[in-house]
Amino acid sequence: MKVEKMNRPNEGVKCVVNTCHYYMNGDYCAAEKIEVQPRNASDSEQTDCATFIPSAQG
Repeated sequence: MKVEKMNRPNEGVKCVVNTCHYYMNGDYCAAEKIEVQPRNASDSEQTDCATFIPSAQG
């Protein structure tokens, strides 16, 4: 999935993973869209942000 990095936060998405390419100061996500997997997760421990890309700085 190709996801563009916006120059503004994606409103309504909080992200504290400061090692992600899409992270913005203030715990914001600048990805135009996100994908959370897997389909049959039964709790938050089993979920994963498939949009995550390691930051060049991280």
